[in-house]
Amino acid sequence: MSTAIVHHEDMTAARLLWDDPECEIECPERLCAALSGLQRAGLEGRCLRVSAREASEEELSLVHSAEYVALVRATQGLTEGELKVLSGKFDAVYFHPETFHCARLAAGAALQLVDAVLTGTARNGLALVRPPGHHSQRAAANGFCVFNNVALAAQHARQRHGLDRILIVDWDIHHGQGIQYTFEDDPGLTLSLCWSPRDLTQLLGTLRGRCWPPRSALPTSHGCCRCWLEAGSAPCWSALESIQRVRAAQAPHWMSLQSEGVDVQASAGLPRYACDPYSPPEARPSAPPPGSPVCEPAAATPSPLLDELQPCPPPPIRTAVALTVPDAALFLPPGVLHQVGSVPREETEAWARPHESLAQDEACTVLGKLLHLLDGILDGQVNNGLTLIPGPAVAAALDVVIQRALSHGSQRLLCLALGQLDRPLELADDGRTLWLSIKDQAAAAPSPFHVCVPLPGTTGGFLSCLLGLVLPLAYSCRPDLVLLALGPGHGLQEPRAALLAAALQGPAGGRVLALVEEVRPAVGGEAGGRRAGPCPPPPLPTALALALHGAALPSLGAFCRASPEESRALTHLRRQLEPRWEMLRVSGGPRPLSKAR
Repeated sequence: MSTAIVHHEDMTAARLLWDDPECEIECPERLCAALSGLQRAGLEGRCLRVSAREASEEELSLVHSAEYVALVRATQGLTEGELKVLSGKFDAVYFHPETFHCARLAAGAALQLVDAVLTGTARNGLALVRPPGHHSQRAAANGFCVFNNVALAAQHARQRHGLDRILIVDWDIHHGQGIQYTFEDDPGLTLSLCWSPRDLTQLLGTLRGRCWPPRSALPTSHGCCRCWLEAGSAPCWSALESIQRVRAAQAPHWMSLQSEGVDVQASAGLPRYACDPYSPPEARPSAPPPGSPVCEPAAATPSPLLDELQPCPPPPIRTAVALTVPDAALFLPPGVLHQVGSVPREETEAWARPHESLAQDEACTVLGKLLHLLDGILDGQVNNGLTLIPGPAVAAALDVVIQRALSHGSQRLLCLALGQLDRPLELADDGRTLWLSIKDQAAAAPSPFHVCVPLPGTTGGFLSCLLGLVLPLAYSCRPDLVLLALGPGHGLQEPRAALLAAALQGPAGGRVLALVEEVRPAVGGEAGGRRAGPCPPPPLPTALALALHGAALPSLGAFCRASPEESRALTHLRRQLEPRWEMLRVSGGPRPLSKAR
């Protein structure tokens, strides 16, 4: 399975026929630019191309009234003057004789994408559509939106495919009130993340902040929450305040946001009235504490990021695995390469010589394969990989990999070491290597680049550690390569290991090298204790290889909230590391901030 792209060139047919500065930004060129960007980056050719179809009027009725659908259908026969009069009856919308056709294609594209993913034709996908949809309501167009494409897709997934719960993440300059109104009393969750128009109005010039919702950071129910963010690169007090208001208001409804024995509103650093929708404006916090980072208005210049977009062909090999038992390659997931190459023996022995655990022939052979795999990742021939290493040699092999990567031009490394793996004594604390140790130990941070984390036992503790500490540190570090080492006594089960490996691909552009302790199954049975036929690798390396190769992740199982000890340890580390790693301020743990050093 691959990624699907759903699109139709007819969606560029509708355009503004009269002068309207507010609506002129919604033009066909927006869609063409998005498609061109995918083509320049070499992404479109790697995807499954699907041509959009029109949604039927019966499908549109999943969200919209028959009267409203009929009104939009009638625009096909209206004159320009009549279209302008009708458009004026709605907020920030224009109609064109092709609007009905374009809007049905946009809605149909979303439905097709749902069908493709849920029937297994594609693993995931992207629908390139216009007009957009998240402002559109049951009987009203709004904010460039005619039919609510995402709301229709969610209802279609429920009725056609029998889904019970759907997460909608809505990210835009404006709050997607159309989705909110459709699902605000629904047990599913709608998360709306909005960029502040007062920062982006200067940048875009033609947008006005007229969709700013009252009490924008407050949820209307436990099924719909809104979070208003500020534009800017540094953590802003107003953005953190907005996030924490939502966290505090939602915590009673979501166990994953709760900490035992902690008052959720107090822990958010907010007074009790902060989550009261009827509190007067003068009673709400408005000013940041002295010394907190402040967002400067965005400059009215185009972003250089779009200009820097270059074709980015994928490495020839997505995922490679180095195995010492050739027969185990028969059980590798499809598409995962069994690497048989090795660096020259003399070179391997030179790297192994300082380490007694690498002196044995088997360990030296594994090291040669590991270094060959590392070179492939550093040279851009392999995206990520995994090597099984005898338990006593994992620490030494990790040390060699770190030294070789740094000597071959890597500027920054992130090393996540689980189990009985100590930080090499000779590893310089110069900022080039961020070492995160996760095992049965006390929480400590000997330096900003050496962090010791207790091994979480609960699902909630693991997720809090990953989302609230590991990933913020990883993205702040911006490593060239991520090293994930699972040594003796790591205690990580397959679902958690898979999630960790998948999440760590983001900070380094997919360049992850996993070093896993080799645990061979006990031999037994007939023929003098020998097992007949090839022996498959243990479940953990298989789960890691699948995650690195992009397969769907296994379930973590029933949720169990973090223990008080896990929460205290995480809070302690976050507070100690916040002055150096700014992203820790954004990801949780709210309290008055001091200016970063």
